[in-house]
Amino acid sequence: MAKVVFKNATRIYPGTERPAVDNLNIEINDGEFLVLVGPSGCGKSTSLRMLAGLEPIDGGQVFIGERDVTHLAPKDRDIAMVFQNYALYPHMTVADNMGFALKIAGKPKDEIRKRVEDAAKLLDLMEYLDRKPKALSGGQRQRVAMGRAIVREPQVFLMDEPLSNLDAKLRVQTRTQIASLQRRLGVTTVYVTHDQVEAMTMGDRVAVMKDGVLQQIDSPQNLYDQPSNVFVAGFIGSPAMNLCSAYVRDSGVEVGGAQIAVSADILAEARSRGLTEVTIGFRPEDMQLGEGMAIAIEFVEVLGVDAYVYGTIETTHGQQNTVIRTDGRKPPKAGDTIRVNVKDGHIHVFDSNTGERLGK
Repeated sequence: MAKVVFKNATRIYPGTERPAVDNLNIEINDGEFLVLVGPSGCGKSTSLRMLAGLEPIDGGQVFIGERDVTHLAPKDRDIAMVFQNYALYPHMTVADNMGFALKIAGKPKDEIRKRVEDAAKLLDLMEYLDRKPKALSGGQRQRVAMGRAIVREPQVFLMDEPLSNLDAKLRVQTRTQIASLQRRLGVTTVYVTHDQVEAMTMGDRVAVMKDGVLQQIDSPQNLYDQPSNVFVAGFIGSPAMNLCSAYVRDSGVEVGGAQIAVSADILAEARSRGLTEVTIGFRPEDMQLGEGMAIAIEFVEVLGVDAYVYGTIETTHGQQNTVIRTDGRKPPKAGDTIRVNVKDGHIHVFDSNTGERLGK
């Protein structure tokens, strides 16, 4: 186990001007489960491959423990990687796949067998050790890939979208198993995904990236409650946070024909920046029926106890889409116009020019 540090780590692919990863600075604690998340092309997989030694680093450094591994070969970094496509040898049994790296390293047969069986017990694979990968389901193959990483007893686990080939139900089940297993083993783990639900449910901390730049790194709850900018606010959460433009007024902000109270500190900061308009955010569950913004309902999605109401709100820049969560047993109807307000303390305000959060 070891601490992992990215220090101004940068990767620029040949023929491109913008870095794929730009001055990345992250400290991952010993035994921590860190998730890198963001949309396609944000630099998360490149960051992981830089840590693994599969991508050269054009600037900065990467440390594993006390060692600067920036220019070390992958085999010398004491890491184990779990890939998206499992990367199992089809002609080998499960046991041989799991123990192959140890065999190449010249470990004794009895030690290999013991480590393979120990990992198989952890992963509930004992009855499959003599089977070939083609005789396994997708979830079982992924567990074999996990087992292959575990038997190496590395300092760091690296996982590159390991669940993306599984169906929705199996993804939920397997992500729970991976998170539970990592906590039992206590091995520092860096996990890449584009799925923010995976990120929120698995990571001790989550690092959100966009265009090669780290946007925010924090606990899942803090990312949800205190997003540092508009991008993080809109990316984290399902359904996403509602974001719309609003006028700055003396005691709050105005949108949808109503004024919403905002703290004096935030208003003072907005004025100090010369803002007459801001971007406000509110989550679907933080709305309640009453006097407030007018929402024209276009569609209602009833999910049992909850219902999601999709509609539009009139803002400073025209109509913008809005989602509200309400009681699924008494939902409003499509075609209605309702009025809603934001629960106290649940309004998020951002600089409309930079996207930065006001009142941090």
